[in-house]
Parts: sequence; C-alpha cells; structure tokens
Amino acid sequence: MKKKILIISGGISKERTISLATGHQVANELKKNKYKVKIVEPNSKLPETVKLFKPEIIFNALHGQFGEDGYIQSILDTFGIPYTHSGVIPSAIAMNKDLSKKIFIKHNILTPKYFIYYFTESRKEIIDKIKKKFKFPVVIKPLNEGSSVNVFICSKSNLFKKIKLLKNYNKIMIEEYIPGREIQAAIIGSKKLGAIELKPKRKFYDYQAKYNSRAKTKHLIPVDLKKKEYRKLMNIAFKAHKIIKCSGVTRSDFKFFNGKFYLLEINTQPGMTGLSLVPEIASYHGISFINLIELILRNASTKK
Repeated sequence: MKKKILIISGGISKERTISLATGHQVANELKKNKYKVKIVEPNSKLPETVKLFKPEIIFNALHGQFGEDGYIQSILDTFGIPYTHSGVIPSAIAMNKDLSKKIFIKHNILTPKYFIYYFTESRKEIIDKIKKKFKFPVVIKPLNEGSSVNVFICSKSNLFKKIKLLKNYNKIMIEEYIPGREIQAAIIGSKKLGAIELKPKRKFYDYQAKYNSRAKTKHLIPVDLKKKEYRKLMNIAFKAHKIIKCSGVTRSDFKFFNGKFYLLEINTQPGMTGLSLVPEIASYHGISFINLIELILRNASTKK
C-alpha cells in the first residue's frame, strides 16, 4: 500500500504561481504511481486537514517567503509528521542572503563581495562605497526572495532608478557582479546529484529566464568542465548543504569565472516544474521524476 502524501502548495509569496506548478506536477506524478494525495494551501484550515487526512509524509511544495524561510516549517514541526526539505533553522539561514553569505565566508567558500543598504545613505555615500569595495556593474537584490525576484544588474547610470523599485524592502543587498558562466549544482541527502549550465538569452538567469519557455534559456548537461573542476563544484555544493545542515534536496547557484566558483546562494526548495533544473539533472543521471520524488520523500523527517 503506497503512502498518503499531503502536498502544501500555493501560499502568499511572489512565487505562488511556481509553487502551484510544483505542487500539481508532484501530485500528478504521485497519483499516477498509486499514492493517495491531497493538495492544500498553507492557511488556517491546514491543521484540520492534517488531522482528517492523516498523511504519512507532508511534501512542502512552497516557494519564497513563508514557505522556505522557516515559517511554515515551524508549523509543520508541531504536527510531528515527517516533512520534506529542510527544517526551521537551515531554511531561515539559506533564505537570508546576508546570513548565508556570512556562513559561506566563515567556511572559506568563495562568494561575491557585498554590503547591505538600508535606504538611509546618500547617493554619494553609496557610489563611494561601491567604488571602494568593488566596481560597476553591481547586482542589487532583496535579502529574502527566491527565483531571482526583483534582482537587477545595475550600471552607475541606472542604479538609483532600480533601487527605487525595491523601496518596499527595509534593506537590500548590493553585491559585486561576477561575469562568467552560470552553473547550478544539486544535492539530495548525502548524494551529489549533479550539475547543469545555463545560457540565458536575457542579461542573466532572472525570473523570466527561469520560468518563461519563450525566454529560450539553453540548458547544457553535462557541464563542460574538467573532472577536477567538476569535483570541486560538487564538493562546494555539498559543503554548503552540510554546513547549513540542510535536509533533502538543495540546489546551489554558482558563477564560474577565471577558474573560480563563486557561490551565489543555496536554495532549500528547488522547483519541480516542467522547466525546473533538479528534475532535469536527475533525469540526465538516470533518475526519473517519480524516482526523484520518492528520493525526496525518503529523505523526509521530523526535524525536532
């Protein structure tokens, strides 16, 4: 008898659409393989649904704020039912770009230089700080969004125009722009799943490049790296996964430039949509979509 799986998807973050797509794709695959499945929203009815449905595992298909930042995980912990992906603290750390980068730096993982902007400094102070720490262009981004939501590459001439677009955040990150190749590596449990290279037609691998098939981003697998370089990439991804104490599957985003891998961030709940990278990496290595989902389910645990 196959297990009863409760899938939580949707939510209220800017990545709601992606979460719904992940949830439905996972649900359809599980149903095809005779699992008993129910999809729910993370709302006030969740505890009652859990009580009535009595799932054996909860599949967390949420993305973005409240879904992969430790918030829903703190609620799931109260149910005492195994759930997929990372627990409260690893999720909160990985979602907070400032905190995760501090941990990368502490553990000698190369990451782009950066500073936090609180919207209080003058234009001159910001320009001076950028010139002192790195140079233009720079990347600006919120601290707690995923899927490259509101991430911009800025020149000196358009920096403050783009910063204005992020004024609803109380602080943002201004980061060194690293040119070079975009490579992403996936880990599941203690297994180094593999990597993929992305060649977006857009300026970088932004939200549209990730989720709009018309953006025509090229996915290159296997990645054209020397064996030694590939091992180094996967070892860094595995190290990041372990030092943050992640569970289940993670995807780490890198820039490869001048023979060096720069870790941009680690994602504790990578997408499972038709354009998602982890299923594509898994498929290349002979792991079907249902086998990948079952691997994730096997890695589910109670985190307390």
